[in-house]
Amino acid sequence: LEHRTFPNTLNRAFRVAMPFKIFCTDITYLSLNHRFAYLSVVKDVASGEVMAWSISMHLEMNLVLDTVSSMRNNPALAAVSLERVIIHSDQGFHYTNPLYIEQIKRLSMIQSMSRRGNCIDNTPIESFFGHMKDDVDYRKCRTFEELRLLIAQYVQYYNNEWQQWDLKKMTP
Repeated sequence: LEHRTFPNTLNRAFRVAMPFKIFCTDITYLSLNHRFAYLSVVKDVASGEVMAWSISMHLEMNLVLDTVSSMRNNPALAAVSLERVIIHSDQGFHYTNPLYIEQIKRLSMIQSMSRRGNCIDNTPIESFFGHMKDDVDYRKCRTFEELRLLIAQYVQYYNNEWQQWDLKKMTP
């Protein structure tokens, strides 16, 4: 199977009223002891809630595959069908990979991709990463486990306490 891209179905339609219809996903890097850790996140565009995340010291396929698999561990998604949910990403290696494409297909989700080299097409997830990097002092972490716990705490805070302007200062 070959890598392939998908049309930009989302097309910057970020104003979504209904949760569980459009998710954005991406990977960012976090420095840790002169190396990098990689954080993969899936975020609901309407609610702003982080639906799933995974962190690794390696930028391998399991990072995104584990992130998508972990959506089933989110209580908010327990009673929700992912069928016809758009999952939007960039055209990075992980998202064009046949293993990822197959996983999304098995969930009956609709894959959408930004235009090449256009980060504005994935603003909701880029915005999350920007806020997180401003809010979290991840550089103080000495071990991977410390970093993982710090990210877990931040996601908990972000989903349950962080007031978002687009949500009339309510939490996701």
